[in-house]
Amino acid sequence: MARRGEIHRTTGETDIRLTLDLDGEGRRSLELPVPFLKHMLDLFAKHGRFDLTVQATGDTEVDDHHTVEDIGICLGEAFARAVGDKRGIRRYGTRYAPMDETLARAVVDVSGRGMLVFRADFPMERVGIFSVELVEEFFRAFAHHAGVTLHLEVLYGRNAHHMVEGLFKAFAGALREAVLLDGPMEVPSTKGVL
Repeated sequence: MARRGEIHRTTGETDIRLTLDLDGEGRRSLELPVPFLKHMLDLFAKHGRFDLTVQATGDTEVDDHHTVEDIGICLGEAFARAVGDKRGIRRYGTRYAPMDETLARAVVDVSGRGMLVFRADFPMERVGIFSVELVEEFFRAFAHHAGVTLHLEVLYGRNAHHMVEGLFKAFAGALREAVLLDGPMEVPSTKGVL
């Protein structure tokens, strides 16, 4: 059974087509007008071994906020469709990711309850032209629409680029661990549903 989700979302601000395959090989095809987010999604797909396709346009002449948030929404919705009723998954995942002087941690519970705890004290407001406050917006949109409890933290670091990259790599690894099929094909909950 394919664990794949496809989303097409059109608003007055963005037009996004996104496909996520949880059982991929890290293949990616990314066309979006926010270069730094493209770089982070490239890392996410590669390190999570997810196949990811994104075709997005947005009102980036205003700023990147709508496009970044809406891609997070679409990734979350595609994830929710791909993971389905969650039968057989591990449910939980944890990953630490060092990036030079930075250490980031991600902890995931594919719980059916969207929640983000985000702790990162970036030393600057931008990486290039990308506003680092959008990192939290992206992950909040993902967690809410995926139905995932997600704890992300930069434990220490000095370089904002390394800090964001560490978060995306840790997120990819923790999510990969959480969706591994690893046992009886039952829902991993004493309630019987997630």
